[in-house]
Amino acid sequence: MPNYDYECQKCGTRFEVFQSMNDAKLTDCPAESCDGAVKRLLGTGGGIIFKGSGFYQTDYRSSSYQAGAKADSGVAKSETPAPAPAKSPAPAAASSD
Repeated sequence: MPNYDYECQKCGTRFEVFQSMNDAKLTDCPAESCDGAVKRLLGTGGGIIFKGSGFYQTDYRSSSYQAGAKADSGVAKSETPAPAPAKSPAPAAASSD
């Protein structure tokens, strides 16, 4: 449920009300000495702020994509050693007895 800001047109009092979006707009000033009409003010709402480096890269990219990106940038070559080639057993010498 959002907070709505209102301002009295007669006394200038500003106040905030926590109400459902389905509730009707307020029409009367809540100040005891005032019976003026109130107007709902337009607000910008709360903004979302993502802090840190690379929100999209770190949270939504798959590990295969990240590995491919490292290989393309050359970072993977310096971080991980190249795998040693597999040694195959030498063929046995055939004896001619």
